[in-house]
Amino acid sequence: MFLAWNEIMKNKLRFTLIVGVLMLVAYLVFFLSGLANGLASLNREAVDKWDADAIVLTEESDQSLTQSSFDIDLVGDIDAEESAVLGQLNAIAQTGDQKANVSIFGIDSGEFIMPEVTEGTAFTSSNEVVAGDSLKDDGFRLGDTLSLSSTKETLEIVGFTDEARFNAAPVLYTDLETFERVKFGEEAAGNDSQISGIAVRTADPSSVTNEEELAVIETETFIESLPGYTEQSLTLNFMIYFLFVISSVIVAIFLYVLTVQKISMFGVMKAQGIPSGYLARSVIAQTAILATIGVAVGLGLALLTGAFLPSAVPVSFDILTMLIYGVVLIVVAILGAVFSVLTIVKIDPLKAIGG
Repeated sequence: MFLAWNEIMKNKLRFTLIVGVLMLVAYLVFFLSGLANGLASLNREAVDKWDADAIVLTEESDQSLTQSSFDIDLVGDIDAEESAVLGQLNAIAQTGDQKANVSIFGIDSGEFIMPEVTEGTAFTSSNEVVAGDSLKDDGFRLGDTLSLSSTKETLEIVGFTDEARFNAAPVLYTDLETFERVKFGEEAAGNDSQISGIAVRTADPSSVTNEEELAVIETETFIESLPGYTEQSLTLNFMIYFLFVISSVIVAIFLYVLTVQKISMFGVMKAQGIPSGYLARSVIAQTAILATIGVAVGLGLALLTGAFLPSAVPVSFDILTMLIYGVVLIVVAILGAVFSVLTIVKIDPLKAIGG
């Protein structure tokens, strides 16, 4: 360790360049992990907040809540500890000059997916909604009257709730009667109620229903089936894993070049009786020091960047994930130093010093 640190102090510029490169790679890894986490949250916030074990949809819906529709009477055939009916449709909401894509959820206010209101009040009358608070960033406020695409119905925001986005769109929670009028028009009155799905809490999802037309999908599987969710996650994670490889290669190249430049010095040290193991441990320790500094600076810069980003940028840092990625970066950097260690072990003292 002494030899490693002493060399770093005597060649500050050379090793600062290595730290700088590692810092940039670490910064990019941490930022991408925050972006992946933030984009995932955009899709699944509302579903996670339900804390449901499974979602019941129609068999032919292809695990899509939007494509699912069945009679509410089928709720009676559901065998679960708790169940909550759910209607869903996508729309464009507008008030004044403000416009946003929204996901409208028709629910029963007495069931477990009813959100906790963080501002205002819960809906108690027709055409009232509790909106996801991300709509505030788009200029929507309590008391706003919303006009919707493809319907003459208007809705009033009476409350806001947190963590309410589904498939990247803010959620509007309302009662089932209002949901049906918005989706089907006035002709829906008097007809059998149609819902999109049923959220259930149960220890055994497979025993929830025997209806052939219904399918029980575990919550995580349902989320992974959301349009673009899996593809988006795989793309960003692949970029992160590729950066691990790049980090290892960069460190290997830098240290190998430095080792080649110091072959004569290592030869003299080995001729003086310093074992190859000691020199190898010094290179490993040196790499660990440089990688730790680079990763720590990259982590700090990523968190600092996140603090100043506008809310429109979906970045959400998970500290545990970032620490794991940081450790992985240090480990792959050390693995990249193996080539230098092998070079040191193979040095012949006589040849290195020109004997």
